[in-house]
Parts: sequence; structure tokens; C-alpha cells
Amino acid sequence: MNVITDNWDVWAEGLIGTLILFVAGGLLALILGIIVGAMRVSPIPVARSMGSLYVNTIRNTPLTLVFFAFAFALPPLLGLRLTADVSLTLAVCALGIYTATYVAETIRSGINTVPVGQAEAARAIGLTFGQVMTLVVMPQAFRSVIPPMMSVFIALLKNTTVAAGFGVVNLGAARNYLSERGANQMLVIIWVMIIFVVLVLLLSWAQRALENKWRVAR
Repeated sequence: MNVITDNWDVWAEGLIGTLILFVAGGLLALILGIIVGAMRVSPIPVARSMGSLYVNTIRNTPLTLVFFAFAFALPPLLGLRLTADVSLTLAVCALGIYTATYVAETIRSGINTVPVGQAEAARAIGLTFGQVMTLVVMPQAFRSVIPPMMSVFIALLKNTTVAAGFGVVNLGAARNYLSERGANQMLVIIWVMIIFVVLVLLLSWAQRALENKWRVAR
């Protein structure tokens, strides 16, 4: 326990950094993923093509390369100086844009579970495509994709450690910081693993709670 108690500052800063990356990156991924998922089933060919291009390009690119683009290619183009806040913001964008592709495909699979007749009936009474998606299709689609969506966010949580290699403070960087203080590297890695296991268990509990709540609502 001395690895924890003697280095509260490092662990607290790392945990906060991980949670910021997870929450902010998750919100960005969810918003962008819903938009792209809707584009993937849009009746407009251009929208479908753009959605497919985005998903197939980003999803098939390794996350590390996405981080390289945001850390080294984008700042010079925008004239940014890599401060801690800028690095954190770019890391959130990299995680969100990458994870959005998986959110979009999960949403699309959920949309496909909704009977086509419901969307056709909604269009028949004069609802626009946007109204059909937000009022009829999406509420049902979200209920069916809770388990796979939570798997996407669990993967996002673990992917936050990639940001450690690009100067962003999080739990994945704890080993580097504590090595300078002479801490046992193996113990640090074990404690990082334990913290991530606890966080994943919390997400699994949230998944079960949402499933139970919406199952009753049906």
C-alpha cells in the first residue's frame, strides 16, 4: 500500500486525467456516433457515403496513428503550442473521433432491429426523417444496444492509456512518474490494473442497472 499512500498526488492526478479522457471522449464519441449512425441509414446517398467513408477510414486506422496525427500533424497546421491543456484536448478529440466509429456501428445495428413498418408508418403521417429517427427509431434502438454500447465504452476506458505515450497525464502514465521516485514498477502496474478492473466493474453495474430499468419500462 505504500506505493499508493506515499504518492497520493500522482495517483489522484492520474485518475482525474483518465476520467476526463473517458467522460469527455465518451460524450464526443456518443454525439458524433449518433450523427454518423443516422447518416449510415439515411435515405440520402451522399450522407450514407460520407458516413461509410468516415467509419471505414477511421475504424481501420490504428488508434496510435490517430494520436500521432493529433499530437504531431494537427498542432503545426493550427499553430498550436503543446501545453498540458492542449495535449489533453487533442487526446480527447482523438479518442472521441476514433470511438465514434464503433458507436455509429452499434447505433446502426440497433436501428436495424426496429421494424421497418414503424418508420414507414411515421413517415406516412408526415414526420420528417429527423423526427422519425428521434421520436420513433432511436428510443427503441438505444434499448437494444445497451450491452454492445457498454462494451464500446469499456474499450474506450482502456484506450485512455494510449494517451500516456503522448504526454497526457493519466493512470497509464503512473509508472513513468513513479519510476522517478523509486517505486516498485511491478507494484505500480498491478495497482493500475486493479483500478481499471474496479472502473470496468462500475461500468458493468451501470449496464445492468440500465438494462433492468428499460426492461421494466417495456
